[in-house]
Amino acid sequence: MVTTADYESPLGRMLLAAEAGELTGVWFTGQQRFGAGLPEAVLDSVESGGSGSNDNGSRSKDGDAENSAVLERASRWLDIYFSGQQPDFIPPLRLRGTEFQNRVWQILREIPWGQTMTYGEIAALLEKRAEGSRVAAQAVGGAVGRNAFTLMIPCHRVLGAGDKITGYAGGVDKKLALLQLEGINL
Repeated sequence: MVTTADYESPLGRMLLAAEAGELTGVWFTGQQRFGAGLPEAVLDSVESGGSGSNDNGSRSKDGDAENSAVLERASRWLDIYFSGQQPDFIPPLRLRGTEFQNRVWQILREIPWGQTMTYGEIAALLEKRAEGSRVAAQAVGGAVGRNAFTLMIPCHRVLGAGDKITGYAGGVDKKLALLQLEGINL
């Protein structure tokens, strides 16, 4: 069963989802691909204001303790992040992607706080790790855009060629604010 919770961030409301004791997504409300992978009934509940919500924002009537614990941990992670510090833990994530997407997301997780990489740099790193297999920056962009874990898999740290600010599922304004929070001024 999927359990969801709302999180009020300085940049707007976020939705957190968990299933079987793992986080399945973290999205800014209204972002591109919002709620991707969630059952339709859960999305309907979210869009209708969360009927059946309990005190912690859960939208399942039979709250699952395992899911509640991971949602609490994710909320603590976000609290630390938005206080301007890099969290030293990450909740368990259930990644749902292709092998290529998972390789891209792993590299995103390796980008340190306060640093950035370009799509091209990620493609070159993938090529190096795959012993010469060609990877296009556009393919990297496609995988980055399907990341369901805003902030925890830090796709906001990825820039276009020449360190240009490019699209972000939550909006370019949020991307800039997140980079500034990490001490990056472009």
